[in-house]
Amino acid sequence: MERKRGFFSTLKEEMVRGLSPSGSRRCRSISPMRGKRVGTSHSDLLVPRSGPVGETLAPLIEGPDLENGESKRTRRADLRLLLGVLGAPLAPLHVNLTNPLPHLSIKNAPIGNSYAHYILHQYIAASGCPKIQNSVKNAYAIGKLKMVASEFESATKVVKHKNAEKFAESGGFVLWQMNPNMWYMELAVGGSKVHAGCNGKIVWRHTPWLGAHTAKGPVRPLRRSLQGLDPRTTACMFSDAICIGEKSVNGEDCFILKLVADPETLKARSEGPAEIIRHVVFGCFSQKTGLLVHMEDSHLTRIQSNDGDVYWETSMNSYLDDYRSVDGIMIAHSGRSMVTLFRFGEMAMSHTKTRMEETWTIEEAGFNIPGLSMDCFLPPADLRSGSLNEHCESLPHPNNKPNQEKVVVLESNRW
Repeated sequence: MERKRGFFSTLKEEMVRGLSPSGSRRCRSISPMRGKRVGTSHSDLLVPRSGPVGETLAPLIEGPDLENGESKRTRRADLRLLLGVLGAPLAPLHVNLTNPLPHLSIKNAPIGNSYAHYILHQYIAASGCPKIQNSVKNAYAIGKLKMVASEFESATKVVKHKNAEKFAESGGFVLWQMNPNMWYMELAVGGSKVHAGCNGKIVWRHTPWLGAHTAKGPVRPLRRSLQGLDPRTTACMFSDAICIGEKSVNGEDCFILKLVADPETLKARSEGPAEIIRHVVFGCFSQKTGLLVHMEDSHLTRIQSNDGDVYWETSMNSYLDDYRSVDGIMIAHSGRSMVTLFRFGEMAMSHTKTRMEETWTIEEAGFNIPGLSMDCFLPPADLRSGSLNEHCESLPHPNNKPNQEKVVVLESNRW
């Protein structure tokens, strides 16, 4: 209790002194959680204090350290790809949290929708959604994670990391949310830091290599929130899903709900030569507990060029584990994600496949943080209007090296 009271008092003082996200737009190096240090696992994310509250903090390095050697350059490229794809992906659809929890009815509905409504009823009851609806105004979660690019495959060879743990990049993140539809996340891995946020009207992200930029398309929640951290947003997103069957996930029988992004949303997220053809989400809900234990989303993007179209298919599988009650709300405290990036098109035998992995644990989560205000979710002052593609050095081209094309294309369609 002493540690938690110290955190809240520090948080309040920092906000009074203007050290919240809204008061640090110059470099985004300070956020509401800067006064908190959870053990030693967040040393890459948090800068410890050596003086009184309000003392200037040393900014985290906005990019990996420069190192010599081809392997070091490859590691930097892998880290940029990891952060671009796994750092702050968004959910496929807009979710309006200003409305009450969805009214789910099994009457006069197709059989697939009726089953889905019944499954969501069980999820809402099991996860504690009614409490979120009635009494929760804001929330936060602090966690640690590891990321690694584990495998690369082309038409002629397959390269695997024999000891993936040795090449893994460690770090941590903090996620803040506030009604209605506001969130802010700060994630640091391997010496690089990514910020992303939403003030309810626009979604933005800041990376060391692109600066601050807005997301194209409708306002959407952070995918990481759906990974067992925000039951209410999860329930609202799957309210239009259909049940397509059952499957076993880690020995546990589950119902499968399927959700497809509508054509209007896909068109709004597309731009220039990059066209998002489809985005589908599958959620597996335990028949025993009613909770979400597995989520998969897959989307296909076509890049048009004079030399032939190139397609990128991105699949992300997330397994959620270790659910615990936090103030009566069930939160997943650990999990892992596997991402497969499949590039094909322009000519036969030119495909490539890259696999990445992330594991995470939640160190602390809570609700109704005193002192958190709308000002903490304001976008940075140097935010550039327009979408990500407008600020890329160049659009992907089949003649580009695979890693260069990967970073540009996949940041565009995952974001």
